Amino acid sequence: MKSQSIVEQAVEQSVWGMACSFDIYDCNPEIIRDARKIKQFVIELCDLIEMKRFGETQVVHFGEDEKVAGYSMVQLIETSLISAHFANLTNTTYLDVFSCKSYDPDKVKEFAVRFFGGSRCISNINLRY
Repeated sequence: MKSQSIVEQAVEQSVWGMACSFDIYDCNPEIIRDARKIKQFVIELCDLIEMKRFGETQVVHFGEDEKVAGYSMVQLIETSLISAHFANLTNTTYLDVFSCKSYDPDKVKEFAVRFFGGSRCISNINLRY
């Protein structure tokens, strides 16, 4: 199903919100290991989908197990939350955007794949009632 029809469906059904996940593979390792770049991504993404950031972006590197080691990011937005984890071992970005304000998931996907230099992306869209 195209995301535009999901957005139209969300509006027609007066859903509470939309939660989308984006698994982006083969990302540029220099970008996903740079906290400054991750914060820049959040600012540009929020501007692109017209979400108002609430507070500072939190970016923390952790993970003793190499399988899960990498940065995690959280950005509160006035309409909910944007978060992500960046897996160093596989150069994969796991991005989640949850908002009660509608947005175009295709815009998020295209921007995120381009920003992180990914080769492919699996996305899921969930309407929240």
